[in-house]
Amino acid sequence: MFFKRSIRKNFLIQLIFASASLIFIFSSILYFYIENSIYEEKRQGLIQYAKNIANNKSIIYMETATPETYLGLNVEIIYLKKQHTDIDLYEDTKNKITYLTLIYPFDLDNASYLKVTKDITPTKILLEKILHSIFIINIASFLLVIIYAITLSKMLVSPVQILSARLSNMNEHLMKPIKVEELPEEFEPLGRTINHLIARIQNFVKYQKELFIGTAHELKTPLAVIKLKNQVTLIKERSSKEYIEALKVTNKTIDEMNVIVSNILNIGRQEGAQLDKPVEVDVIAVLSQKANDFKLLAEHEGKQLHISFEPKGYMATLQVTLLNQIIQNFLQNALKFTQKDKSVTLRSSLDDVGLLIEVIDEGCGIDESIDLFAPFKRQGNKSGVGLGLFLAKSAADALGAKIKIQNRKDGIDGTVASIQLNSKLSCLLPKRT
Repeated sequence: MFFKRSIRKNFLIQLIFASASLIFIFSSILYFYIENSIYEEKRQGLIQYAKNIANNKSIIYMETATPETYLGLNVEIIYLKKQHTDIDLYEDTKNKITYLTLIYPFDLDNASYLKVTKDITPTKILLEKILHSIFIINIASFLLVIIYAITLSKMLVSPVQILSARLSNMNEHLMKPIKVEELPEEFEPLGRTINHLIARIQNFVKYQKELFIGTAHELKTPLAVIKLKNQVTLIKERSSKEYIEALKVTNKTIDEMNVIVSNILNIGRQEGAQLDKPVEVDVIAVLSQKANDFKLLAEHEGKQLHISFEPKGYMATLQVTLLNQIIQNFLQNALKFTQKDKSVTLRSSLDDVGLLIEVIDEGCGIDESIDLFAPFKRQGNKSGVGLGLFLAKSAADALGAKIKIQNRKDGIDGTVASIQLNSKLSCLLPKRT
């Protein structure tokens, strides 16, 4: 439990434990292999000596059965009460001297057997030295593993520490994107995600400042008009009709202020919608429903709304409220600036990034040098507060999508408002049959 929250400590413990187990298992296998190889060589040597003696009957005419030395071995003939044809091999230790003894059939008719004994004490000492050497190597290897594990864990954690240090030194006024190409390959997705968040924060800070300044300016002007109108009205007595006209002007100005306040409230509602849980939806179905809603509005204004959706289905995990808000704003602006008897097109298509949704109008076009996504930015002579595209941009940032507005390139006056949905969070539906 102490190491539960530390990835690096957990990594160290697991790596050290795994390495120590591997070293122990490998060393044990190595030692037992060496021991068995040496003992097997000794056994085969004794058996070969015994075979040579038994085949040549070289000591059969000895007068006594006392041990004699034969080729550096202690060899004697023994007699057993019961015959057995198996070869018996055993190890014995006397006075700190280890002997390897072989009982080998010599003359079964007389129940005589060869007892070949060899001193293997030097071999045992050699094996002990090998065991000690392996033990020392294991300790050295274990220490090297600890050093390697500490170094490796530090190297793996260092990119996170660098990211943390860079982020901790940032504030809303001095935020710079992280250089993703300088990060290890495994941390590049994290770097891109952080850069996306930094861009969102920068836009939020930038537009929030403009929003506050614009709100103050937009509310100050009608308030000044109301005050001035009331002061003029109070200078001298007027007829009831004149007072009514003055109140109508005041009410109209208040209505304009209410529109501004409502749009500002929409910003708060949208920030709440950004916290909604994303759900899996068919984006094409959402577009079709929105197109049906605006078709009636377009026909009522003497305009046409054309639709063209490819593919037939496209699943994405997102907040539907935010997507609806973007599409609705694009269609409202397109119909607002498109003249009567002209058309607006809502279409979708697949590209290398994902799903591209476009709203194409036949309006007057835009000045592309103006940041239309900033709050209270207006284009053309149509009425409006100038917060619609600001809300659309905030919604797109929350969805991880990209939106842009540009003039048409096909020689026709008008604009193309587009939203790009990334395919990483979506998938293509199979075609309907």
